[in-house]
Amino acid sequence: MQEKTRAPRNRTITLLENEITELKGKLAGANDIRADAPESFLNRTINSDLIEVLPRLPDAFADLIIIDPPYNLSRNFNGLHFNARSEEAYDEYLAGWFPHVCRKLKATGSLYICGDWKCTSSLQRAVQKELTILNRITWQREKGRGAKSNWKNGMEDIWFAVKNPDDYYFNLEAVKIRRRVIAPYKQDGKPKDWEKTEKGNFRDTCPSNFWDDISVPFWSMPENTDHPTQKPEKLYAKLILASSRPDDVIFDPFLGSGTASVVAKKLGRRYVGVELNEEYALLAEKRLTLAESDSSIQGYANGVFWERNTANTTARL
Repeated sequence: MQEKTRAPRNRTITLLENEITELKGKLAGANDIRADAPESFLNRTINSDLIEVLPRLPDAFADLIIIDPPYNLSRNFNGLHFNARSEEAYDEYLAGWFPHVCRKLKATGSLYICGDWKCTSSLQRAVQKELTILNRITWQREKGRGAKSNWKNGMEDIWFAVKNPDDYYFNLEAVKIRRRVIAPYKQDGKPKDWEKTEKGNFRDTCPSNFWDDISVPFWSMPENTDHPTQKPEKLYAKLILASSRPDDVIFDPFLGSGTASVVAKKLGRRYVGVELNEEYALLAEKRLTLAESDSSIQGYANGVFWERNTANTTARL
C-alpha cells in the first residue's frame, strides 16, 4: 500500500502500516459465517466474494438493503477490474446475484440500489422482477470535469423498492430538509410554516425524489477515502433514517470503503457488509473504529438535513 503525497489539509482516511494487523483481525471471512449464529455476521465486515457469502447468510435477516454495485462502466477497483459490457450482458450479471440478495430481505423490508443513466434501465428491470418499485430518486452528483462533446454527467439514480407495498416502514419526519426562507410569508403578522432565528429564517420541508443537497466526498472531508466511487454519508443517512428503525439490520453486499456500515453504526443500527477487496474492507473497519468517537454526519445535525453548503449546521432553531 504505497502512500500518496498529500496536501497538508488533506483529510482523506488512509491505512497506516502499524494498524493493518489489528484491522485485519476484525474482518470476517466466508468460512466464519454461520446462518444459525448471528454474532458471526452482525456488525461485521465480511472480506469475501459475495457469491460465496450469500448461501451462508440466513434468509430474511435484513430490514434494509442498500446496494451500490459496479455500474456498467470499465473501472479499476484497486486492482479488481470491472469491464463495461453490452446491456444484455449487464442484465445477466445482475441476474447472477440480485435475486439471491433479495432473499435476505425481510417481508417488511426495503431495498435501495444505486446506478447511473447508463445502467439504470437494467437495474429497473432486475428490481421489478423481485420487488415492488415505489420510486426512483435522482441526486445531483456535483463532481468531475465537464464533457467536451456531451452533457456532463451530473446525476445518479437510486431505485427504491419493497417486498410488500402494503407493509413497509417509512419515516418522513426523520428525513426532512431544513431550507433557508428567501421570501418569508406571514399570516396575521406571524411566520407561516417557517421560523425566525438569529441564524436566519428556516423552514423544514418534506423531501422529494430529487436531491440537490448532497456533496460527494473529496479530500477536505473527514469521511473521504481513495475509493473511486465512494457514496456520501449524508446520502446513505437519508436512506437509513427513512427506511429503518434503531437497531434494525442494514445489509450492503458491495460495501466498498464502508459508508453503509459506518452510517448505520452512527445512527444506532446494526450492519452487515460484504467487500471483496481487502484494502477497502480494512478502510471500512478503520472508519467504523473512528465512528466510535465521532458520530457526526456532514450536512445532518439536530435531527434534520441541511441544504448543501449551508453554514452553521449545528445551530438549533
